[in-house]
Amino acid sequence: MDTGSLAFMLICTAMVFFMTPGLAFFYGGLGRRKNVINTMMMTVAPLALASLLWISFGYSLSFGGDGSILGNLSHLFLNGISETSSSRGLEIPDLLFAAFQMMFSIIAIGILTGSVAGRMQFKPLIIFIIAWLFLVYYPFAHMVWDEGLLAQWGTIDFAGGDVVHITSGVSGLVLALILGKRRDFERLEHRPHNVPFVLLGAGILWFGWFGFNAGSALAANGLAVHALLTTHVSAAAAMLSWVAIEYFLSGKPTLVGASTGLVAGLVAITPGAGFVSLWSSLVIGLLVSPVCYASIYLIKSKFGIDDALDAFGCHGIGGIFGGIVTAVFTTPELALDSENIGLIYGHAHLFLVTLAAIVVTIIWSALATFLIAKVIGIWMPLRVSDREEALGLDDSQHAETAYPTFMGLDQ
Repeated sequence: MDTGSLAFMLICTAMVFFMTPGLAFFYGGLGRRKNVINTMMMTVAPLALASLLWISFGYSLSFGGDGSILGNLSHLFLNGISETSSSRGLEIPDLLFAAFQMMFSIIAIGILTGSVAGRMQFKPLIIFIIAWLFLVYYPFAHMVWDEGLLAQWGTIDFAGGDVVHITSGVSGLVLALILGKRRDFERLEHRPHNVPFVLLGAGILWFGWFGFNAGSALAANGLAVHALLTTHVSAAAAMLSWVAIEYFLSGKPTLVGASTGLVAGLVAITPGAGFVSLWSSLVIGLLVSPVCYASIYLIKSKFGIDDALDAFGCHGIGGIFGGIVTAVFTTPELALDSENIGLIYGHAHLFLVTLAAIVVTIIWSALATFLIAKVIGIWMPLRVSDREEALGLDDSQHAETAYPTFMGLDQ
């Protein structure tokens, strides 16, 4: 074991953990004042639930055994996971690897809740989270990161573009479609109620993402340094790109737009942070903002889909875009093997298997989400009543409010 890598990964694990409270502030600020407690509660609930499920079942199903789709139950409650040695040839012990990966499962759930903010009952959401982890997250963590089916095809995902962002983004979109639109969607303008919260959350996410991506090198080495810098460049370029779009379209850049842009840049670089060159990360960041901006506009304005906090528009589309450009820009120097290099370097194999893996991820996540939601819906309503929605989910779901009510106005 390398003590430097051990210390580095302990810090990265804590940084990825911190991203979930950051996401809660980001989502909470974007939502309405009467729903902020509920929005933040939905985001942070996985800190408890996903953690305990990971310890008991999740790690074993994700990283145990050599099944094509799912691991086995040999490591229930982290049985046999060493604190002092690695069975994976890493410089950190297996227990620290398990702790680091646990944080990814937590934030994946937090991301998808943004699509259904303002209208989903809390109790069925908790049941949905449990089922989704078993039917979506654990299989994809195994298939991509533990030499499962998609890894056998040759697909690559450095830090979770496919496993975290596409799965959660697509699932959030499907769940939003099942629940239907918010009661005043397309009739009232839904403006962020607390823009400073949005920036605070985005800043925490940017900080934590250094642990998210650099930590995925799983050692304190040059690859971690490279991933940290590509992450930063992509976020900065995407932030600038989003602000430029707003200047061009309205002449008025917004703090919410800048915050959303930097998050889109972080999402897009995630699958390729350790595989693409520094100049490629600049291009990726510049391009992802117009892609996500256009997608959010189409989803809401043209298709009339109420992806409340743009979980699919930012994370789903950003993850899909990030996977594709990773397959385009992966350099021979950083590739896992000579066949898995970017399209611009003359090999189409990685590009084709990446497209196939993205299609599988979209279909699997959508079907599993639809199935889970419909089964839960047999036993209990997924959506709050119209009166509860009008009153606000903070009061109706939690008997708690974030702020005093001013003059009866609660936008």
